[in-house]
Amino acid sequence: MSGLRIALVVAEPSGDHLGAALMQAINARIPHVSYSGIGGPEMIAAGMQSLYPMEKLTVMGLIEVLPHLPELLLIRRQLAQHFIDNPPDLFIGVDAPDFNLGLAKKMKAAGIPTVQYVAPTVWAWKQGRVKILREALDLVLSIFPFEQEFLLDHQVPSIYVGHPLADQVPLNPDPASARAVLGLPLDAPLLALLPGSRVGEIKRLSKPFLEAAASLAQQIPHLKIVAPMVNGHIHELFEQQRQELVPALDCILIDKQADLVLEAADAVLTASGTATLQTLLYKKPMVVGYRVNAITYRLLTLFRRIKVDYIAMANLLAGEALAPEFIQHQCTAEKITPALLRLMTDQQQIDKIKSRYMQIHRKLQQNAAQKAADTVLNLIQA
Repeated sequence: MSGLRIALVVAEPSGDHLGAALMQAINARIPHVSYSGIGGPEMIAAGMQSLYPMEKLTVMGLIEVLPHLPELLLIRRQLAQHFIDNPPDLFIGVDAPDFNLGLAKKMKAAGIPTVQYVAPTVWAWKQGRVKILREALDLVLSIFPFEQEFLLDHQVPSIYVGHPLADQVPLNPDPASARAVLGLPLDAPLLALLPGSRVGEIKRLSKPFLEAAASLAQQIPHLKIVAPMVNGHIHELFEQQRQELVPALDCILIDKQADLVLEAADAVLTASGTATLQTLLYKKPMVVGYRVNAITYRLLTLFRRIKVDYIAMANLLAGEALAPEFIQHQCTAEKITPALLRLMTDQQQIDKIKSRYMQIHRKLQQNAAQKAADTVLNLIQA
C-alpha cells in the first residue's frame, strides 16, 4: 500500500491534533503516504499539504457563520472539484461535520471511500442528519463509547476507537513537575482559565471568566491564576479584555501549553468543548461557562434542538453534573464564583470528582490513533 494518497480536512486545533496523531500512526504502518486537504500546524508538520488555511473554517454558531458562508461554500466546492479531478484513495473528515459531510457526500458519489473521524453529535441535536451520514459515509470512527451504539442502531457503520487524548494524558498527573516547568510556585492554590480558542468565545467569555477569577482571588489567599492562550492573536485579545475589565488582576498568560497548565492546576474554569475532556483527563474539578450569539441560542431553544441534559462532554461521560454548567445568561461571575470556591475547598467533592474522572479515563484509553489507522487502512484494502 506504499504511495497511498489520503485527503483530510480539519477546522480547528482539536481536529488538527487528532488528524496529526492519525497521520503519524498511518505513517508508522505504511511508507510514503501523501496527505492533502486542510490542516493546521500539527498536521502540516506531520506532512500535510494544506490547500487552504485551517482558520478559514474555524467558525461556529448558526448566526456567526452567516457572514462567512459564501467563502466556506466556495472553498468546499473548490476542494471537492480538486479531489474529484485528483482522486485520493481515501477521504477523512476530522470533526467539523457541517463542512465535511457535504464534502464527503460528493467524494462518495465520485467513488472515493469516505470516513468521518469524530461522530457528529446527532445523538444530541439535529438527529435528522443520520440520513446524511448514511448517504455520505462508509464509516464513522467514534471517539466516545455511547456514540457507536447510537449510530449502529441507525444503520450507520461505526467503530469505537477511543479518544487519542486519553492515550496521551497520563493516568496520574504530576502537578509539581508541571509547575516546575512553568515556573509556578509549588504550594500556591492555582486556578486555570480556558476561555476558548475562537475570537467570538473570547469576546463573550472574557468578562464572566476574568471577573469570577478576580472575585475568587479575594476569597482565596495567594491564589495564582493562569490562562493558556492558543495563539498570539487570542493572547492579545484576552490581555486587552483583562486590562479593561480587571486591570488589578494578576493573571499569567501562557502561549499554548494548555496541557501543562491543566496538569498544574487545582481547579479549572473552562469554556465548553474539547477543553472539558482535557480537564477531565487531568482529573481536575471544573466549572463550565459558555455563551453563544443571542439569536443562535434563541433559535436552539425555540426549536428544542438540544436532546441532552448537559453541554459539557465531561458531564455527558460522567452521567451527572460533576462540572457545574453556567450557560448563556447564567454565565456570570456572581454564579460562577461560588461554584469555583466549592471546587477548591470541598475536599470530599474534589475526591469524588477525581475518582470518577479516573474511571472514565481508563475506559477511553483504547490506543485510539493506532486503532483508527488500522481501521481506515483495512477499509481501503476491503
